[in-house]
Amino acid sequence: YSPRAFSDQSVEEDKLNSIFEAARWAPSASNIQPWRFIIGLKEKDENYNKIFNSLVEWNQEWAKYAPVLIAVVGYKINIKSGKLNLCWQYDCGQAAAHLTFEASSLGLYVHQMAGFDKEKIMAEFDLTDDYEPITVISVGYLGDYQLLPEKFRELEIAERHRKPTQEIFLR
Repeated sequence: YSPRAFSDQSVEEDKLNSIFEAARWAPSASNIQPWRFIIGLKEKDENYNKIFNSLVEWNQEWAKYAPVLIAVVGYKINIKSGKLNLCWQYDCGQAAAHLTFEASSLGLYVHQMAGFDKEKIMAEFDLTDDYEPITVISVGYLGDYQLLPEKFRELEIAERHRKPTQEIFLR
């Protein structure tokens, strides 16, 4: 469940450190660890505003309540060979998933977004072409969905659907 309703409660430093540590220990091809996480804490640093301003308007309407925004950026070059790392996106996804699982275990909620401007992230954080932003993640405590604009309230309470296992696990 990826909520859009976040509480304005700050996330404790020890919980942030725990989710970052979980991401740090994610597996990666040849242990290259191509992920980079740009952390933005609401009302505490400029990174939050830079990340927030990269979001499409749809995401800005609800993400403004999240106390933490994280831009996940991948380093595309294999540091061992100097060539393109063919697994960088997969590995970054694993690190983001580890962060998500740890957040969930700590009572936090996460919403990963594709609706953001990669070029804005690149420019705001002076990233070279060897890096590519992959997703922006909001992190925080669950808030009251009734406080969201109406178009988001329905999404919050809508039934969740998944494909049946026989459709996605082939034997």
